[in-house]
Parts: sequence; structure tokens; C-alpha cells
Amino acid sequence: MPLLIFVTVLWAFSFSLIGVYLAGQVDSYFSVLTRVLLAALVFLPLLHWRRCSPRTALTLMAIGAVQLGLMYLFYYQSFLLLSVPEVLLFTIFTPVYVSLIYDLLAGRFSSWNLSVAALAVFGAAIIRWDHLDGDYWAGFAVVQGANLCFATGQVAYRQFMQRRQPLPARQTFAWFFLGAALVAITAWLWLGKPQYPQTAVQWGVLLWLGLVASGLGYFLWNKGATLVSPGTLAAMNNALIPAGLLVNLLIWNRDADIARLAAGGAIIAAAVIVNEVRIRKQGSNQKD
Repeated sequence: MPLLIFVTVLWAFSFSLIGVYLAGQVDSYFSVLTRVLLAALVFLPLLHWRRCSPRTALTLMAIGAVQLGLMYLFYYQSFLLLSVPEVLLFTIFTPVYVSLIYDLLAGRFSSWNLSVAALAVFGAAIIRWDHLDGDYWAGFAVVQGANLCFATGQVAYRQFMQRRQPLPARQTFAWFFLGAALVAITAWLWLGKPQYPQTAVQWGVLLWLGLVASGLGYFLWNKGATLVSPGTLAAMNNALIPAGLLVNLLIWNRDADIARLAAGGAIIAAAVIVNEVRIRKQGSNQKD
């Protein structure tokens, strides 16, 4: 879980950096393409081309295309249909999808995992629930597409890497970003606009987002996903909401409801803690 906590803190800065320096100023598809290509450059020097089997390469490319490439396409499209608060609100269902997809792939149903995920959703809802008006169902469907892609990618990577792998993850993870890059390149060529960074700050933000937030972040998040239970992974997906709001409040002085932030964050933390305690008790009972 330490890896997931570290990446949560790392990603908490991304929302504000994008909102302050890139949104509406730099073409979103160019931003996505730049991030993915920079992230790929981090791991390409580590890639063992000859020792990596075609099956492993294609599987990781498919996972990256879904978890990162397709997810971003849905995510950026949702901002054309919804307000920012609505987009944030509708992302709280990701833990439920993580739990359900994991159980579906495992051929079983865990009411406990679903309960932990639902508790995390409830905590995030307390933080982000605002009055919704107008016809937002089309936007809701688009955001759920993004949620499903991100959840499916996490679970698929977790399941794939828990099988015996001949190479360390760092020596194959470039395939993940190459798969996402294929989607990003196609989307940029088809939908992109000639709206590029104009300042050194904007280029610096893209470098940070690509090399650190995307490159290091997605590798550590997916690695962390292989080390925790499905319930904890589901709950941690919503920990980013209070973390992102807290960073935004402390650094950029945006309005936030401190009471709701504290209450929702406490509930999300409780979901993770309760699940971890249960896992440790089960482990102790098995040893006894």
C-alpha cells in the first residue's frame, strides 16, 4: 500500500497543474500525446526487446491502450459535456468497477470487496456531491467509460503480473506506454488542434506530468496494485479526491469545504484500514 499512497500524493498535484497551466491553453490531445511519449522514453532504455515474448508485449500494449489511452479519450471528451464538478463526482464509481471486474475475472463474487468499494464511493460522494441540474446523462455515460477503462487496466495488469513473469516489471513496462501511445497518436492526428505550449512553464509542466506523474506514477501504481488486496485497490482509487482537493486548497487557495473534505477523507481511509486489518487477521489465522 505505500506505493499507492505515494502515487496518490504524486497525482494530487496533477489536477491543479493541468487546471492552472494547461486547460484551455494547450490542446488536450497534444498534452496527452506528449505525456505518453515522455513516459515511454523513461522505460524504453530498460526494455528487453529480445527476451520479452510477443505475448507479453501485446498483452501489456493492450492494457496500456485501455487503461491510459482510451481512458484519456473518454476523460477529455467528458469535459465537453459536463462541468468540472460533475466530472469529478462521476469518477467516484471507479472503486466499484475495480471490485466487480476483479471478481468477474476471478470467476467469483466478493460482497466484502464490493462493500469496501462502496464505502470509498460514499466517502468521495460526501466531498464532491453538489447539486446537479440539466441533462447530464450523456456525460455520465462518457465518464463511466473512462472509469471502466482505468479500472479494467488496473485489474488486468494485476492479474497478468501475478502470473510467473521471466522479466522484472521495469524491463517490460515500456510496452504499456507504447500501447497507450498508439491510441494517443491516432486521437491527436484525428482530433488534435494546433494549440501548443507557449511558455517555458507550460513545457515544464508537461515534462513533469510526462516523466514523473505518468512515467513513474503509472509504473508504481500498477506495481502497487499487484501487492494489495482487490478491496484496498478499489478504495485507494478514491483517495485521490481528498488529496487533490487538499493540494489545491493549500497551494492555489481554491475554495473547498474543509468539513466535507475531512469527513470524506476519513471514510475513505477507514475503508482502506478496515480492509487491511481484515487481511492481516486472516493471515494470522492461517498461520495459527
